[in-house]
Amino acid sequence: KIRQQSKIAIAVASSGIATTLLHGGRTAHSTLKLPLNLTQCEAPLCNISKCTGEAKVLQECKLIVWDKCTMAHKQALEALDRTLQDLRGNGKLIGGAVLLLAGDFHQTLPIIQKGTMADELKACLKASYLWRHVHKLELKTNMRVHLQGDAASGQFAQQLLSLGDGKIAADPTTGLITIPNNFCNIVDSIETFKTSVFPDIRRCFNDHKWLCERAILAPKNDSV
Repeated sequence: KIRQQSKIAIAVASSGIATTLLHGGRTAHSTLKLPLNLTQCEAPLCNISKCTGEAKVLQECKLIVWDKCTMAHKQALEALDRTLQDLRGNGKLIGGAVLLLAGDFHQTLPIIQKGTMADELKACLKASYLWRHVHKLELKTNMRVHLQGDAASGQFAQQLLSLGDGKIAADPTTGLITIPNNFCNIVDSIETFKTSVFPDIRRCFNDHKWLCERAILAPKNDSV
């Protein structure tokens, strides 16, 4: 709606894949010129000079949408706040612009190399001095499940939320949980797993549509 009024709205995301879902979206680091050494500076700033085209866009923008913001380091948000106050000559939060943060803390938090869980929590947006100024809105209805009316999908979605909320009891010794039998299909080997996801891959490996309908997600690069 803002763009329909010939005003400027900027759409960014913390990950490259997420930007593909945003109209005109780009990564936050690319658009906002966030410094690569965020954690090494006490008060980092975005690498944008006042006389550049990027600065003019940020000076005139009415809205900034930041998707997957929960993946960003708190200093990224703080750097944007300082930069916009300077570029716009406005001492208000975010230089007086409206910043819409979208994300889910159930998902990946900032990655801290060789860091502990405490380091990740310290780096997340909730630990920023800006967080207390955020007006929070929660989405309660899973629209995909609601519109499709699929009971199985609804149960799976609820199980994911229970897992993210820590409601599934963990073994006190190992800290591991037992996955419910109806949560997923368990296979006995990597080969069986690959075959079930990519059956007859020797014949279909050139079929882009077939490939786009399948994916194996791995939590760590070591598993790939």
